[in-house]
Amino acid sequence: MKLIAPGQHCDDLMNALPAFRESSAVTQRWGVRLARSLGRGARLLVAGNGGSAAQAQHLTAELVGRYRDDRPAYSALSLHADTSSTTAIANDYGVHEVFARQTCAHGRPGDILLLLSTSGASANLLTAASEARRIGMAVWALTGPAPNPLEAASDEALCVDAAVSATVQELHLVAVHMICEAFDLELARSTPATGHGAPELDVSPTVRGARTRHGRPGGGSEGPDGVPGGRGADAEEAGTA
Repeated sequence: MKLIAPGQHCDDLMNALPAFRESSAVTQRWGVRLARSLGRGARLLVAGNGGSAAQAQHLTAELVGRYRDDRPAYSALSLHADTSSTTAIANDYGVHEVFARQTCAHGRPGDILLLLSTSGASANLLTAASEARRIGMAVWALTGPAPNPLEAASDEALCVDAAVSATVQELHLVAVHMICEAFDLELARSTPATGHGAPELDVSPTVRGARTRHGRPGGGSEGPDGVPGGRGADAEEAGTA
């Protein structure tokens, strides 16, 4: 068993935070695209294993419920949360199909699949990403350090450069909240009563610090109506990652 000194956990988080902060343009861009897509009836599907599943479900709760202030509900599904479907698929088709088959059932062209993984190597997430891209969905990934298979299989990826999985997961939660902030702000900007005179936001893809991947043909770019045009892929580790 590897033990760390008291306070090392906080030191690891503080050391990783400055580079992660530079990824704010990615979370801003994802939040804006989600607001535009879900606002027109598209759906967000999310998935992860272990602790990443909890992070994924945290995001859908913020979108279906609310983040800060009252607003309409938006469609967001955590694929791991349907335990009956998940266990049935695992039993009949294998664990690697648990997210892919649900993506096939619930995903439509123009929808978005967001996959969370500290390792970026989980087979069931990689299979889901492949299925989403076949359907015509955009695929985004929150992962640990790059390079990793999920980063390569996604249209866009935000890869947290941290030494341990616990720090990666903590910063994934920060990313979830930053996405929600951008989501709500874009909704406010697009609302007639508040849209006039709202400041323009810089959502350019310029990113420094935390490593990101974007611009896969059709996936990282945004269509004229604000819907991401691509597709992507993934899988995750067991336990709490």
